Amino acid sequence: MISRTTMTWLVAALLACGATAAFAAADSGQFDTGSQIGPNPKLPEPRQYLLPPMHLAPVVGWKEGEKPTVAPGLKIEALATGLQHPRSLYVLPNGDILVVESKSPALDPIKRPKDLVMGFVEKLVTSGGSGGGPSNRITLLRDANGDGKPEQQEVFLDHLFSPFGVALVGSDLYVANTDAIMHYTYNEGDTKITSPGQRFLDLPGGPIDHHWTKSLVASPDGKLLYVGVGSNSNITENGIEAEKNRAAIWQVDRASGRWRIFASGLRNPNGLSFQPQSGALWAVVNERDELGPNLVPDYMTSVQDGAFYGWPYSYYGQHLDPRVMPQRPDLVAKAIPPDYALSSHVAPLGLTFYTGDALPQKYRGGAFVGEHGSWNRDHFNGYKVVYVPFADGKPSGKAEDVVTGFLNDKGEARGRPVGVAVDKTGALLVADDVGNTVWRITAATQ
Repeated sequence: MISRTTMTWLVAALLACGATAAFAAADSGQFDTGSQIGPNPKLPEPRQYLLPPMHLAPVVGWKEGEKPTVAPGLKIEALATGLQHPRSLYVLPNGDILVVESKSPALDPIKRPKDLVMGFVEKLVTSGGSGGGPSNRITLLRDANGDGKPEQQEVFLDHLFSPFGVALVGSDLYVANTDAIMHYTYNEGDTKITSPGQRFLDLPGGPIDHHWTKSLVASPDGKLLYVGVGSNSNITENGIEAEKNRAAIWQVDRASGRWRIFASGLRNPNGLSFQPQSGALWAVVNERDELGPNLVPDYMTSVQDGAFYGWPYSYYGQHLDPRVMPQRPDLVAKAIPPDYALSSHVAPLGLTFYTGDALPQKYRGGAFVGEHGSWNRDHFNGYKVVYVPFADGKPSGKAEDVVTGFLNDKGEARGRPVGVAVDKTGALLVADDVGNTVWRITAATQ
């Protein structure tokens, strides 16, 4: 039960947020968000706020017969519905699809009035439309004939702790819970794992666990695992000690379990994927908040061994964040800019490179990105899946909208895209965590 004092703080804070958003509206509405897509984004002057602008999209879910809109030449259908917060997707070698259903762990400790507001916002934007059912599990979908209508849907693995990433190497299945990488034995064709598994490697978890999603990928040769560990705050407001080994991508030796920081200064890295042509590791990254509706652009980037990407001291290379004290000019001098901006506050959480041949030619060889969508700017941004063309292992053009319509004409969220994957037929799969659906996109002629 929320006390009267707490409720008073909440109402006052939300009113203050509304006033702040009104001051920011002109900036947000007139700014060309497209100018922040690509390798050289426009970066306006930072603005600081007592409370950040907030514009929430209440979750209403999908009505009967509704579905997202896709680009010309494509069609979309639901592969599975009635799930509980599907966040990420993994396609097994035999074509079975693992759907990671996950709820966030307990909210961070409330230390300031703003923490109360931010926790309230997080609850609204992540809870989903029907959050009462079982989650924190992995569901298996088997569509043996590839017609988009699974013949089998089973709970593959249950009783997990806010899982997100999955990687399979031979018969070794790894699942990244929010606090540890778990190891299980998988045999091709299995529809259920009942063993408790083994704790392979501890990851930074509670008692504060601000960015809880842990993305996971295995190296092409299977010798290494890479795991994304997001920051424990926006810009170290929980203290620098709470950020130990966070805002980083870890490299883990599978044989020994030894790990090291592969790259750092990445506020919340997700969607870890290897680019097929170059062999480079790529990630999408959620950047910091509260510098204005048009700062800082979220991005996708190749991840260089030993590189520092700025967080928390600077953004997009060596642009100083004036709020962080004390500064670290030694680190800022080493900060490198990411490869490709996706625009501010789009919240990218999913990334997959398209190597299939079932979609139209224009989509071959590039990357699909799931953008979960903004809550902290006057005009919504994101809430869609985009395609970024690639050539010679690098982005080669503007991002194009592929799947939209997650917001209705009232600004309500029917769904929010998270993870993306490609099934054995070459169809694109999208996990919709508040629409509680996995969508399947194919060529319109299929």
